[in-house]
Amino acid sequence: MGSVRGAGATAIGETFVVLTGWIVRPGMIARLVEGVDQTLAERLLAGDKRALARAISLVENDDPEGWALVREIYPHTGQAAVFGFTGPPGAGKSTLLGALTKLERERERTVAVLSIDPSSPFSRGALLGDRIRLSDHFLDPGVFIRSMATRGALGGLSEAALQAALLMDASGRDVVLLETVGVGQAEVDVIDHADTVVLVLMPGSGDSIQALKAGVMEIPDVIVVNKADHPLTDTMVREIKGVLALGPRGGWEVPVVRTEAARSKGIEELAEKLGEHRAHIEAEGTLSERRRRNLMNEVLAIATYRMRRELEASVRDDPEVKELLDRVVSREIDPASAAETVLEHEATQRASR
Repeated sequence: MGSVRGAGATAIGETFVVLTGWIVRPGMIARLVEGVDQTLAERLLAGDKRALARAISLVENDDPEGWALVREIYPHTGQAAVFGFTGPPGAGKSTLLGALTKLERERERTVAVLSIDPSSPFSRGALLGDRIRLSDHFLDPGVFIRSMATRGALGGLSEAALQAALLMDASGRDVVLLETVGVGQAEVDVIDHADTVVLVLMPGSGDSIQALKAGVMEIPDVIVVNKADHPLTDTMVREIKGVLALGPRGGWEVPVVRTEAARSKGIEELAEKLGEHRAHIEAEGTLSERRRRNLMNEVLAIATYRMRRELEASVRDDPEVKELLDRVVSREIDPASAAETVLEHEATQRASR
């Protein structure tokens, strides 16, 4: 037991001390003092799970302290192996991550999981059901799990989610698993943060058509057909391999792995393929190139998001813009011309400030 309520204060003994009415064991004193002296960044870099949770909350709430923290810890990132999982709802991504996390822990590797759920376009709320499917790992000190809503981000990852992944990396986790919602031709920005991208599909639910979408099939390094006990699994695997055969040939041949995540079947093979891809991009020297591309895309994505947010706030109550939008509604001016006028108006406003 860490501490129990005591009565009064006493001198330091060999076994425990009573401090301000609490019995505190000697091993706790240093930790208490460190907790006072250390900054949030220092605690985060030391692997403190509470500090990591606090840091992510600051970023998620768009708190300036959170962004300052990211700036401070950023030089310490880049050590974790980051795997991104994407796929349509119901494919079993969360269950798959749970099984993979269990395997990684058996190999004595620390894991951080960031699950992104779709949010309501009206309330911005989300179910965050991943917390239910990953509940087996909540009490494991070597596992950190965080769910987050997209808050309207088209590509499945919000600005805060990308920063949260950096914080997880800096906290010393060996493996960071990103799970993003949905999959479509536009929803592929998980590629902008993961070293290895995994596309999770499920037979018998129309995923064969989904797999044919060029925007999706261009991103995965590994394809998983989950719930492989389905009778249409063989058919789907053949179709996927047929689509892959039509694409350009590269140094890495995308493997198709069959899994039954609920039974932990195929998880070892998946982990093996993830390791092989990691070794391949390291040997080819493309890991640094991939991270360079990802970071450049992330910078542009954040800049675009912030510019849009600033533009919306600037023109929201502007009477000239409202009048212009009314003209669009009445078909007096087309949307593209109106957008050009809004940009010119904003540029004039900035110049006059």
